[in-house]
Amino acid sequence: MTITIYGIPNCDTVKKARVWLSAQQQEFTFHDFKKQGLQRATVAQWLQHVQWDVLVNRKGTTWRNLSDARKAAVVDAGSALELMLESPSVIKRPVLEHAAQCHVGFSDAQYRTIFGL
Repeated sequence: MTITIYGIPNCDTVKKARVWLSAQQQEFTFHDFKKQGLQRATVAQWLQHVQWDVLVNRKGTTWRNLSDARKAAVVDAGSALELMLESPSVIKRPVLEHAAQCHVGFSDAQYRTIFGL
């Protein structure tokens, strides 16, 4: 099965997820969405598995630096999709695609459950 992890390389949580996958001998592809960008179809697919308010990191610097008007405009999956394409750094990281599912964030327990370990 193909495993793809999306994020940015200097994010501590992304680093932990990558180290965990390597330690479990899980082959994966890393997609740096700042350098490689994101396709609309990819984010739309995530939104079929994960609620938009889970994908949008409202605790991060990118969100806090948005104008109040821009924040207020994010009210549903469609407006969240546009924001994530404009500012990928607003996406909670990492995003893991595995077995036709999408998972957000990282913890040892979460990944053990995902991979049946």
